Amino acid sequence: MDETNDTADTADTDETRHQPQDTRAISDARILAALTHPLRRRLMDLLKVDGPGTVGQLAERTGQAVGNVSHHLKVLAESGLIEEAPELARDRRERWWRLADRQLTWARADFDGDPVSEAVADAAGSIMAERQIELVREWALRRSGYPADWQDGCAIATQGWLRLTPEEARELAADLHEVIQKWVNRPVPEDGRERETVLAFAHSVPARP
Repeated sequence: MDETNDTADTADTDETRHQPQDTRAISDARILAALTHPLRRRLMDLLKVDGPGTVGQLAERTGQAVGNVSHHLKVLAESGLIEEAPELARDRRERWWRLADRQLTWARADFDGDPVSEAVADAAGSIMAERQIELVREWALRRSGYPADWQDGCAIATQGWLRLTPEEARELAADLHEVIQKWVNRPVPEDGRERETVLAFAHSVPARP
């Protein structure tokens, strides 16, 4: 399982000092383990999409207790995946959190050879896939609440059975990644038009019918 997470810290006013780093490759199973929890994955996604937030804001958005959210933010912070944004606090009691990196990448092969690391990597990949499928299923339930122009052709499901060498499979994976990254990295036009958040993901895996 290879993963790329894309983040944008838009709520920070000091673009030079406080922007997240560009890309961080995770090869430490202890850090990857911090992502092996559904709520922590969702908190990372919220900080990615909405920018920095407080414990209270994140608890409200997830429907979780403040204490529970605070615990999971602490785990993410201890792993260096998020960091405090003290310049956003209005007083000493208020704590803001933001992502520490613009992108996170990890490759399943980097964790081969150690049973514990392999289990952590498998769990992280499984949680990521489950979350993706969960959001696809939610779309089916929410689709009728969107305007007609969002209901027609804006969400797709496509697949194809291929016969590939390992080199060809890597080329396919790179092509899929490039298409998504092109849209991730484009500057959002400042044209006054309302835009929805859209999750785009792709999987290509050796499989049998």
